[in-house]
This record gives sequence, C-alpha cells and structure tokens, in this order.
Amino acid sequence: MEQFVMPLISIQHVSKIYPLYKKPRDRILEAFHPLRKSYHKDFYALDDVSITVNRGECVGLIGMNGSGKSTLLQIIAGVLLPTSGTVNIAGKISALLELGAGFNPEFSGIENVAFQCAMMGIPLDERDHVMNQVCHFAEIGDFVHQPVKTYSSGMFVRLAFATAVHVQPDILIVDEALAVGDIYFQTKCLDKIREFKKSGKTLLFVSHDASAVKALCDRAYLLHKGNVIDEGSPQEVFNHYNNLIADGHSGRLSTKEARRRSGNGKAQILGAKLKRPNGQYADTIISGERCTIEIELEVFQGIEDLAVGISLRDRLGYEVFGINNYCVNQKFPSADPGRYLVTYEVDMTLGANIYNIAVAVHAGDNHLVENYDWLNNALVFKVAADPSRKFVGSAYLPTSISFQSLRV
Repeated sequence: MEQFVMPLISIQHVSKIYPLYKKPRDRILEAFHPLRKSYHKDFYALDDVSITVNRGECVGLIGMNGSGKSTLLQIIAGVLLPTSGTVNIAGKISALLELGAGFNPEFSGIENVAFQCAMMGIPLDERDHVMNQVCHFAEIGDFVHQPVKTYSSGMFVRLAFATAVHVQPDILIVDEALAVGDIYFQTKCLDKIREFKKSGKTLLFVSHDASAVKALCDRAYLLHKGNVIDEGSPQEVFNHYNNLIADGHSGRLSTKEARRRSGNGKAQILGAKLKRPNGQYADTIISGERCTIEIELEVFQGIEDLAVGISLRDRLGYEVFGINNYCVNQKFPSADPGRYLVTYEVDMTLGANIYNIAVAVHAGDNHLVENYDWLNNALVFKVAADPSRKFVGSAYLPTSISFQSLRV
C-alpha cells in the first residue's frame, strides 16, 4: 500500500477580503447604522486560493505587483489571518517577508537574533553557536550591537537573512528581500539557499528574477488578481507570466494558450526555421556554425514601429541571448500589411545542449507597450559539440591566454 505523505504546507480555498470605503466617515456610519447598512465594497486580496508544498520542495510564487503574493506569504507565516479557508503548516517557519518584519527597531541586532532563537525554540545551550553563525554570515561587524533602527536597508537584510536561515527552520520563506542586498551578498544568499535545499528543507520563494526561480525551484505557482491561474514547472509558468504581461494583464487566455502564445493579433508569426551554412534546414547544428534563423510573419494592418525579436533559451529555460531589430538600430523596412520574411544570421557558438527560440513581434524596443504576437518554442534545435573547440558552459567566448614570469 502506498504511504500517504502529508504536505508540509497545505492552503485550501483561502480568501482574504478587505473592506474598501470611499470616505473615512463611512466606517463610522456603517458601524453605527441601525439597519446595518453597508458602506463598503469587498476587495479580494486572495480569492479561493489553494496550494500545497511537500517536504523538501522548493516552490516559487510569481506574479505582478498586487497579485496577492505577499498577502499569501503573510497568511502562511501567521502574520495575517485568512477571511475563509484552511491553513495547515507542519513545521517551524522562518520568514524573510519584508524589511522590519520580526525585528524590534529599538533592540540591537544581537538582541533581535537572540529573541528569534527563543521564538524558534532553540535550546539555550545551542543559542550562542547559532548567534555566532548569524554574525559571521551577516558580516556587519560591530553594528550587530547597535539598535536596528540605525541600520541601512542593506545591513538590515544581511542580518535578517542570516537569522532566517540559521534558526533551524523546517520551512524558509523569502519574499523579494534579497533584491535590497549588494551583489556579493545576493550571491552568498543564493548559495546558502541551495545548501538549505540540499539539506532536504522546504523553501517558498518569491521573486521576479526568472533565472533565480528556474535555478532554485521545483515547481511554481502564478498568482493574478488574487487567484492562482497556473501551476507547473518554473519554465512553463514563467512563459505564462511573460505572456500575461505581453497580453496587457488581461488573463483572458487559457493556461495552455498563455504558456505558448499571446498578442493582440495585429501581426502573426507564421513559423520559424533554422538553416545551416550549407543551406540545409536542420534541427541539429554544430557549435560555432554561422546559422540563419528565418521568421515568416504576416502584418494585418499598417504598423510604423514594428520590431521582430528572438530570445534564445537553453533546455531549462534560462535566457542565453535575446535581440531585436531595435537593439541594432535597424528599422523594419515597411509599415504596410502583408507577409514578410525576417532573417537573422547568428554565430551559434553555444555549448552542446538543446535550445529553443521564442519569437516576438511588438511595438518599439520591447513588448510591454504593445504586443502583436509572442510565440514560445517557435524553434527547437540541438547543438552538437565541435571536437576542435573545447569549453564548458552555455556559450563560447573568444579568448586569448598569455603567460609571464614574475621575478622578485
């Protein structure tokens, strides 16, 4: 008989409703009205949201600002109570939600760390060791003995993150806080998160950084206007997220459509092909070959500022290279309706791997203003290694090496 595994986090049909009043006095009128007349309208920060996170999983939460991500995390962390629904947490949570959360600004850094250790139930004989680990990781020196209210945002996030990962939690929640830190500390934090994940702990991670989510997370949820509208692999969910932005935040497309394609239909991508230097179309090329990418499209109405772009991604969805004709100051030659062939010639100095190309047709230099058509996986191909050129990684960078003897 298969053993049932209880999720570490189980959120079922959770809603969070806030009353919105047109005027401040409407709160008083509603409170004291003899017939209980309502003067507000309900705002659903979350609407019937259900998610599960299993032990040892790293799950990403993505979505635009105002989608409900932070509200959901605060409910999971116990900072907020839901209006309806059930929340079951089977473990100790350490949450890095926002600057200021969980720290008393009047206390020193070390006093706040000691308080967090007590809150997490760390035995007295282990607290000195944990506090030393926190101070060593945070690298804020003697400021650890100063009141937290005197810290810069960078110093605060250093101490907050160091505390969150060292107080022995079962579940770590990180909500965009790493964006405040400097590049050195962000890299250090990501390494620590990988270590946390390898140890079998559970992570709930919120970020707009697609590369970080794809690198760290096993699954991802997409929130939009308080609803979960997609769940699956980080690459697929980020495709939906990007297309949601390109589609003007409408959310009108089905999940399957949104992962693949979006746009307002003023132009349409008809297909894309890859041609090797010998003139043959192929789905396998040799690393280093100068290949041609042919994109056929149809324009249905006159467009003055048409841009056609490509985004080259590896098999995990990491963007290796992206460009459009605006990037190279090359204007589309015609604004008239009709069919067109756009040709890119690219030196494919790529590592041996499987790659895909997304094609986008939009207004101006990006798809955020007006997106005509966006097609993910328009072209999928394999790069085979060139035995004469040895390197590791996604791309070959022309390199020269010199040696010099230094005598003292």
